[in-house]
Amino acid sequence: MASKAGGETVDLPGFFADLVRCETRLYNALNDRLRERHGIVTSQFEFLRYLRDHPESRVADLAAEFAVGIGATSKGVDRLQRHGWVARQPNPSDRRSSLLALTDDGLQLVDAAEGTFTERLAELIADALKASPVTAAAQALSELRSVLERDQIGMPTG
Repeated sequence: MASKAGGETVDLPGFFADLVRCETRLYNALNDRLRERHGIVTSQFEFLRYLRDHPESRVADLAAEFAVGIGATSKGVDRLQRHGWVARQPNPSDRRSSLLALTDDGLQLVDAAEGTFTERLAELIADALKASPVTAAAQALSELRSVLERDQIGMPTG
C-alpha cells in the first residue's frame, strides 16, 4: 500500500519492513560488541544508561521509557541487581515501589560501555549513510516517536 507524503508516494509497508529490519540488525550488532567487550547486551546497557541519567527511577519509569511490560522490566532489573550493578531502595513516597540506583560497579560499567556503544553505532551508520540523510532520518524518527508517545500508541499492557 502506497501513501502520499509531502507530494511523494511512499511504500509504507516497505518503509516499516526497512525500519524494523535496520533496528534489529543494529541492535544485534551492538549486542555482539557490548557482549564481547563488557559482558552485557544492548538492553542491559540501555537500562543502565537510563538509570545513570535518571537517578531514583522506578521500574515503571523504565517500562514507560522502553515501551516494555512492567513484568519484563522488573525481571531485567532483577538480573542487573544479581550482577551487582543496580540496587533497589525504598521509595519514601510510595511503599509499593522501589527507587533504582546504580552501584559503583554499575556506573563504571555503563560509562565504559557507552564508549563502545557510541563507537560501534557510528561505525555502522557511517558505513551506510552520509550525515545529511542521518540527520533527516533522526528528525523524522524523533517526530514519529513523539507522536506515538504523546498518544500512548503501542504501550504494552501489564
